[in-house]
Amino acid sequence: MFSQKKGKRKTVHRAILLLGAIAAIGAAGCAGDISPPLAQKHMISAANPHAARVGRDILRAGGSAVDAAIAAQMILTLVEPQSSGIGGGAFLLNYTPPDPDKGRGAVLKAYDGRETAPASATESLLLDEAGQPIPYRVREAGGRGVGVPGLMRMLEMAHRAHGILPWKQLFLPAIELAEKGFEVSPRLHRMIAGDRHLRNFPVARGYFFTETGEPLAVGTRLRNPELARTLRALADRGAEAFYSGDIARKITRAVSLSKFLPARMTVADLAGYRAKERDIICRPYRVWRVCVMPPPTSGGTTTLQILAMLERFDLSRIQPGSTQAVHLIAEASRLAFADRNQYLADPDFIDVPVAGLLNRDYLNARGRTISAVTSMGKAFPGTPPPAGERAGLREWAPDDGDQRPISTSHISAVDGRGHAVSMTTTVGTPFGSRLMTGGFLLNSQLTDFSPVPSRHGRRIANRPEPGKRPRSSMSPTIVTDATGKLVLTAGSPGGSSIIGYVTKTLIAALDWNLSMQDAISLPNFVNRNRETELEKGTALEDIAPALKALGHDVRVRPRTSGLHGIRIRPQGLEGGADPRREGVALGD
Repeated sequence: MFSQKKGKRKTVHRAILLLGAIAAIGAAGCAGDISPPLAQKHMISAANPHAARVGRDILRAGGSAVDAAIAAQMILTLVEPQSSGIGGGAFLLNYTPPDPDKGRGAVLKAYDGRETAPASATESLLLDEAGQPIPYRVREAGGRGVGVPGLMRMLEMAHRAHGILPWKQLFLPAIELAEKGFEVSPRLHRMIAGDRHLRNFPVARGYFFTETGEPLAVGTRLRNPELARTLRALADRGAEAFYSGDIARKITRAVSLSKFLPARMTVADLAGYRAKERDIICRPYRVWRVCVMPPPTSGGTTTLQILAMLERFDLSRIQPGSTQAVHLIAEASRLAFADRNQYLADPDFIDVPVAGLLNRDYLNARGRTISAVTSMGKAFPGTPPPAGERAGLREWAPDDGDQRPISTSHISAVDGRGHAVSMTTTVGTPFGSRLMTGGFLLNSQLTDFSPVPSRHGRRIANRPEPGKRPRSSMSPTIVTDATGKLVLTAGSPGGSSIIGYVTKTLIAALDWNLSMQDAISLPNFVNRNRETELEKGTALEDIAPALKALGHDVRVRPRTSGLHGIRIRPQGLEGGADPRREGVALGD
């Protein structure tokens, strides 16, 4: 086992604490008020100060964690349109604490609001007339990538099960802010200025740019009365207002009349969308229990695989951010991503072998291939049990994980009754499809399908099909102790890198016992069964030579996560918000 060098560990810990302090100061400055490091009653961590403040107001009014997440999401639709919104989808986990008086343990629920392909979609959805994949930089914008949005149906389902405050009340703050306007933040300005597609879409261009074609400057007051009208309809009529009538017709027109890759989406596609409650996946990790979203996201299953393969190593005795730590986690990630890319897809269309992929004997055998002194290089998918399924499993061809820019958001909330939410929400690529209608942007999530439906005569599990949900990497996570008591809730944006970001944060909080903020602020590193990616501008750059000596192909690049989480401590609720973005954790 690796030796522990106490002097270096103290230095690393001081650096982490400094990062956390800087992040907390920055977040407080964005929020306009100082968030205490701990809260006693309730807390929300979200990617924009406006959203966090509104979520906290809902919690103060006695709302549930789900209520706070819904209100915050409506605000994010307005102030962080590049990342999430009502034109996209989400996955939500809800935690209900044990009730000893009723003899009931903790209850965890998983809600699937992932977008679906319209009835017109075929396996050639992302291919050109010559049968070749449409280049990603082309297909990421326009009508072809738009899936039927799932967010509103899913939020309504979760509210019916876990909401306390009236549905309509949750929309009022966003309606008011959309009418009165908000100041364009530095991040939103940078995203507008840096996007190569946005100005090519007339409605979006008119909203995000000046009359002379300049990106809206920082501090510009941006109003969105059309979104206010849309939200008012949703507040009055519920999710049905989105999936029928005028809003649904606007969505279908925007997709079919797009000048870029128009596609056929009908009002029937929207009317037929169904959110789903799925069976949550919980597995032990050391003394904890980690609960995740099942497929169609690959994030939860892959994260659990990585953690299980690392259990034979005593990570608590290894320095955070050290060569040893990065090496071991990267090697486990290689193996998990090899399985992810081959087997994970929409379980309503594909027989996904989740139980086999999480089988302890299978993962122990996979984990034993991890060497402490050398990298295995590219990993290959295993053959999960039971043996009777092997012939069927072999029909799937690997589908490599993405490296494209993704814009997503995450909300964590804990209410005054001890209920908790972990929700990751997205419109796909930055600004989604760039198609805007009703004051909101439509998603680009169908580009998460494999553009090639088969390879070497073998089908790809994540190929496009009508009504199918594209594979995701979103990883909303809730951790409890062995008795079901809440330990933490966390998640992140970042495309397939989400898996690495969330895994790093879980290990930092659980194995290294860092605070929620320090775990989030810890430099990011990712391996998606390719090179080991180290976050640019951090201390991880210093270990690149040592990793190369172990056989890693190393790439140093920006690794901008958007981690948001809340940890339960004996002294209260401990929040964390990613210093790489503009979020904040607020509580009382």
